[in-house]
Amino acid sequence: MPAVTVLMPAYDVEPYVGDAIRSVLAQSFADLELVVVDDGSKDGTAEIAAAIAQEDRRVRLVRQPNRGLAGARNTAMRMARGDVFALLDSDDLWEPDFLAEQVAILAARPAIDIVTGNGWMYGGSRHGELARPCPDSRPDPDLAAILGDERAVFIMSVFRRRVYEVVGCFDETMRTNEDYDFWLRAAIAGFRFARNDRPLGHYRIRTDSLSASEMRMLRGILRVYAKTRKSVEDRPRELAILDAQTERFQTEWHAAEARVALESADFAAALEHLGLLHARRGGAAIAFARLLARWAPWMLAWVYGVRRGRTPAVSAGPMLP
Repeated sequence: MPAVTVLMPAYDVEPYVGDAIRSVLAQSFADLELVVVDDGSKDGTAEIAAAIAQEDRRVRLVRQPNRGLAGARNTAMRMARGDVFALLDSDDLWEPDFLAEQVAILAARPAIDIVTGNGWMYGGSRHGELARPCPDSRPDPDLAAILGDERAVFIMSVFRRRVYEVVGCFDETMRTNEDYDFWLRAAIAGFRFARNDRPLGHYRIRTDSLSASEMRMLRGILRVYAKTRKSVEDRPRELAILDAQTERFQTEWHAAEARVALESADFAAALEHLGLLHARRGGAAIAFARLLARWAPWMLAWVYGVRRGRTPAVSAGPMLP
């Protein structure tokens, strides 16, 4: 049996999946299997994975109707034979020593269940930037830290099978933030995390990826907090952190809703969300924007266009910090 199972969901990633798979097969830690779950792709994703699987028996391809990222990861976990699971999305990449370093930490620290890694942004305006600090002065994540910092655990993480056996699958009702929900459930269950801040991966930023949709991500994280709240009601410190984070992201959600409404010239919706935003955040700029939305929406559109350099386009700018 392989020591490590790499879980790779794949959906319409024909330009990227081959490189992602080859970055797994190039690992210096070779005692692995890679389960690629094609989640109903309409392009050549499955064909590329199948061709590589013919060349390397460590690759196993599964095809299923589209169930979303969580559903694809769950299929891979159910098929996994390794005692350690590693997450790699099908448009991301690993450096050759990624697995070796994370597995070494698990071997050296038997009490640790989850090792979260680090990497560089790949593509987009943040290309070449670190996804997480290095060196990272933060202590190893615990429940309070994960609640208070949604970036405490990086998606390129490696965890023992026992985490899955206790916590269960990713929540398939979630189309975003399902990984954050999983890490919180693991922390609540008492599993321990460690951090390897050495960057050994490449996290691709795509404008068509889930992470590019601000509104979906904000809705997702608020749903995670609502789901988690009952599990921490008897933990006053963690509950206070969760409630503060909920307040923070609800405020950000109203700001994002106002921006979307202004972009689409829906001034009634903009007025509503500007009012809710002002009730939470206050500020003269938001109050003025709300006043314009009610009495002079054309002027509000013009102001936003000027601030975004797209006159007379309707856009949100610094008036919604």
